[in-house]
Amino acid sequence: MQKLAKREEQIMQVLWRLEKAFVKDIIAGLPDPKPHYNSVATMVRILEEKGFLDHEAFGNTFQYFPVVTKETYQRQTLGDIVKQYFNDSYPSMLAFFAKEEKISQSDLEDILKIIQSKKP
Repeated sequence: MQKLAKREEQIMQVLWRLEKAFVKDIIAGLPDPKPHYNSVATMVRILEEKGFLDHEAFGNTFQYFPVVTKETYQRQTLGDIVKQYFNDSYPSMLAFFAKEEKISQSDLEDILKIIQSKKP
């Protein structure tokens, strides 16, 4: 799966939230300054070519919807980050966040509870 550029990811975030949208709806969901309609329409077509989106035609207008789920993209992207920056080690990543004080003792205990609840 390809990594999305910043604007592509913003478009996907809007579509993941809305589930289906026309280009005008996507533009409304993007941060200011709003990009031009044609720019968004072009990027949406590129996302469709990359396999992230599909569309349903309503006459000359297209309603787009995600083909790749947010969870699938998150899993792939996080996996790439862990490989690149943490030697493919999730414990190293958690240790990094703990050292940087981005994750608290309480957060770690919550994570541990999640892990323990998944054990057979």
